[in-house]
Amino acid sequence: MTTIQTEPTRQGTGLRQTFEALRRTEFARLDEGGHVYLDYTGSGLYADCQVRDHDSFLERHVLGNPHSENPASQAATRIVEDARRKVLDFFHADPAEYTVIFTSNASAALKLVGEAYPFRPGSRFVLLEDNHNSVQGIRVYAEAKGAETTYLPLDAELRLAAGAEIPDAPSTPSLFAFPGQSNFSGVKHPLSLIRDARNKGYRTVLDAAAYAPTNRLNLSEVTPDFACVAFYKMFGLPTGLGALLARKEALAELERPWFAGGTVEYVSVQNHVHRLRTDAESFEDGTPNFLGIAAMPRGLAFLSDVGMENVTLHVAEMTERVLDILDCACLPDGTPAIEVYGPRSSEARGGTVAFNLRGPGGGVLPYGDVERAASAVGISLRGGCFCNPGAAERALSLPAAEALECFEDIPRGTFTLKKFARCIGEENAVGALRVSVGIPTTHADLDRFQEFLDDFCRTQGEPAG
Repeated sequence: MTTIQTEPTRQGTGLRQTFEALRRTEFARLDEGGHVYLDYTGSGLYADCQVRDHDSFLERHVLGNPHSENPASQAATRIVEDARRKVLDFFHADPAEYTVIFTSNASAALKLVGEAYPFRPGSRFVLLEDNHNSVQGIRVYAEAKGAETTYLPLDAELRLAAGAEIPDAPSTPSLFAFPGQSNFSGVKHPLSLIRDARNKGYRTVLDAAAYAPTNRLNLSEVTPDFACVAFYKMFGLPTGLGALLARKEALAELERPWFAGGTVEYVSVQNHVHRLRTDAESFEDGTPNFLGIAAMPRGLAFLSDVGMENVTLHVAEMTERVLDILDCACLPDGTPAIEVYGPRSSEARGGTVAFNLRGPGGGVLPYGDVERAASAVGISLRGGCFCNPGAAERALSLPAAEALECFEDIPRGTFTLKKFARCIGEENAVGALRVSVGIPTTHADLDRFQEFLDDFCRTQGEPAG
């Protein structure tokens, strides 16, 4: 396996040199293609060494469906089980306490919890307004079983509002869920919420999909009952692979609503009976993505070689630069051009920044226009609501009653944000732009982003035509 030679660094010249060297050696394709990639919350990028190592691995091995006793099957089984151990080790999770369930992505991991959690009438599902749709969707399972859904509000910085407290859990099984880092605003919510919720009687779900790529998640220090990750967000390759890290005690309480190939010890048609396997295998439906799983440890090794502490420092430096660029962007008359949603400083926030541009009249410019202009000069941003409606509605101050009327008026199957914008009125922004930084990001990338933004803002003062 290729090894990345790095040493622990500190913020400053040494840190910058480390990541600029990684850019040249592992991500040179960005500069060769003229790309400025600023969508790391959407997906991480793989290092060249991951591709070389995995290609070499595939050339040397014959792997078959793990659900058999033949040599190719057993080789794949060993790879899958070794990968489980490596995931537990990376997240400092005690194998006596935690297990790893491989899924197709973080959303699939969350669905496993939602559909099997033993909600009852009187149960409560508590979550922050700031959550990805894949967490929001758990409320459908909860409410179908008679549970109540409770949202904890956000403040103007899109952090948990002062005074917002987790209510005491009822005697029936109840669940609390939150993101370690917001995929909308970059806010890092305190991981101490796990302890607080447990003390109130809840099982806990930590959505670590946006947190784990640039922060050390140590499950010996914080112990959620369930945590989800997506490996492509952490290191780009493979896609189509995530995991649910589950405390065995909590996993045993889940009630699976069905069975599938690989999840059962036996099934009888004539006797109309089945028995689920125990531990992780009872939740891994069908054939695991064994070739993808084989590639995953190389990504973990890459992050370990770079050092998660170094990654966190580098991302903080790049984020501060992004915030400075946005803060300095002005229209030709000197009016500030940018509205940032979320914290304006790097304190307790990650490398994701949501914002909009304002025109000469003060109105928000359509985010799609800005995204298309950036794409034309090779800059990859993201526009929309980022599958996080709670944070978006709070940030954009969308009027609830008018929004509901528009939702109901647009026919099923035809909804678009453009139609929603026309319905609710041009004075209301219905989406935002998002910049997110990662391991390959350099100041040269942000120089180009700043140049683009300055040029775009300058054109807002020019006469049309």
